[in-house]
Amino acid sequence: MKPITKEVYLKWYEDMLFWRKFEDKLAALYIQQKIRGFLHLYNGQEAVLAGALHAMDLSKDKMITAYRNHVQPIGMGVDPRRVMAELLGKVTGTSKGLGGSMHIFSKEHGFYGGHGIVGAQIPVGAGIAFADKYFETGGVTLTYFGDGAARQGSLHEAFNMAMNWKLPVVFICENNGYAMGTSVERTANHTDIWKLGLGYEMPCGPVDGMNPVKVAEAMNEAIERARRGDGPTFLEMKTYRYRGHSMSDAQLYRSKEEVEEYKKIDPITQVLDIIKEKQYATDSEIEAIDNRVVDLVNECEKFAEESEFPDLNIMYDVVYDQENYPFLPHKL
Repeated sequence: MKPITKEVYLKWYEDMLFWRKFEDKLAALYIQQKIRGFLHLYNGQEAVLAGALHAMDLSKDKMITAYRNHVQPIGMGVDPRRVMAELLGKVTGTSKGLGGSMHIFSKEHGFYGGHGIVGAQIPVGAGIAFADKYFETGGVTLTYFGDGAARQGSLHEAFNMAMNWKLPVVFICENNGYAMGTSVERTANHTDIWKLGLGYEMPCGPVDGMNPVKVAEAMNEAIERARRGDGPTFLEMKTYRYRGHSMSDAQLYRSKEEVEEYKKIDPITQVLDIIKEKQYATDSEIEAIDNRVVDLVNECEKFAEESEFPDLNIMYDVVYDQENYPFLPHKL
């Protein structure tokens, strides 16, 4: 595994803080009704992404996830201004403003969604991995889903085929404790979701998803196993979300005390504590990072706010193939 150096810790801190502040800004814009529809925020789960990115080869590895998907493409290299513009429905967005919060996508950066249907990305991720194996690209696909999606039947079909064909895929359950508002304890007679892999003799296990070092170590082992042709791994990232399932979630299923307990192991705070303990940065240098993050978030907001809404005809242009189906109406 690539060494976890001073530079890595500083990058983790700046990246995770930016992701957190980016999501906070989206929450504010949602309250102002500048973002419509659903909005699912990633606050608290940042270590799962930070650790994975450290283990990935972004030149060929790919990622696919569910609808809590704003910061992952940013980590993969997508311009955060375009992500925010997409959420505001602007033409400068990643899908010209037509995908919205749940459907961020960038083939150029190896990010394949953003999927609104619960669990839909699990077999799709296995399919992407099949293509990598078929074309011998050397790439590995990281397929993320939540604890609720782990109960979908398509998971078992994908696990079976992935093991049978030794596909280069890593399945990752981000277990944040609640499928929307239903606790893991109420969805099955076991709480160790990682054990689902045992039925397929798939390498599997739990990971501390609040610690980017633990995530990076587990992801590195799984990615390397897949890359050398030994097939998939299933990892259960034990994490937590500080906000509700979506912005419309009243969070009546958990107490404020529970949330505060988990904030004591906030991944951003953990990384910052190590930076201070090892004297990787002075207080003024940390303050400079904080200011850069705030400035970048404000730049993203300004870009999105000043961008134009898409022309209505774009809806036809991106859905219908005018060359092969010229009889379809082009104008609304």
